[in-house]
Amino acid sequence: MTAENTSVVVTGALGGAGQWTVERLLADGYDVVGLDQRLPADGGPDGADFFQVDLTDQGETTELVTAFDPDAVVHLAAIPDPTNHAGGRVFSNNILSTYNVLDAAGRAGARVVWASSESAYGFPFAHNLLVPDYLPIDESHPLRPEDPYGVSKVAGEAVAAMTARRYGVPVLSVRPSWVQYPGAYQTTSNREAFDLDELAASPAGSSPSGGAGNFWSYIDVRDLASMFSEALTADVTGHEAYLCHAPENYLGVETSELFDALYDDAPPCPIEGDASAFTTEKAERDLGWTAEHTWREAADADVAGPDFG
Repeated sequence: MTAENTSVVVTGALGGAGQWTVERLLADGYDVVGLDQRLPADGGPDGADFFQVDLTDQGETTELVTAFDPDAVVHLAAIPDPTNHAGGRVFSNNILSTYNVLDAAGRAGARVVWASSESAYGFPFAHNLLVPDYLPIDESHPLRPEDPYGVSKVAGEAVAAMTARRYGVPVLSVRPSWVQYPGAYQTTSNREAFDLDELAASPAGSSPSGGAGNFWSYIDVRDLASMFSEALTADVTGHEAYLCHAPENYLGVETSELFDALYDDAPPCPIEGDASAFTTEKAERDLGWTAEHTWREAADADVAGPDFG
């Protein structure tokens, strides 16, 4: 698949990551159709058409996706965490919309790239801090979520695999870390408040605040958008999952020191320096993707991002 004369449907197109992804795909030469719960106030960027839709309604979703007959679908729409909504709403919204979108894409014979999450592993929203089986964490690590958001992503990946089997289309599940926006990195306050001694003194098995839930990982939204773009042309068949993380933690502290302080029974940590606890070697190999932006230069960067939501 090449960008020229290639149509891509993007769901959640007016969200933060959605807008950056739409902008990236337009820059790469794709014809973009954006779907969301509302329409952009100013009509949206040139080259993209937008439609209002309830993705939990299978009829609406199938009608629109099949009418466009896209070459690919990038599914980003979701309630992004379990903290501000009832758990049942988070799960039902996310899994219904994912089923409807992916099934419609499969019926249209479209390649699918969709946003799963690192939360599928169960670390970010666990009541008690979970211990990884091994480090660095890769796509084969067991998925053990305790929260409705993480479970919705595990169920979504099952739908992704079903779609690939049933319709014979490639489906790529991207597992992003905590998404950060240039010039407005939320990781900054965590880093400024971090104290290694306080972490070591926290009760065993507790879930200390300040980013420990995903082991101080992150991804710049521009790198996330670039992975979605790279995934559209990758030579992949069936269903595959890919981690999407920056190459280092956002504390600037050696990762092995963090795990020694965080756990009494930390797994062996062969990670050098402040490299991320999650490895993106699979994405580098299969997609030709690497993250380009780090907190050191991006946290205070003056970048004019898209604003058509």
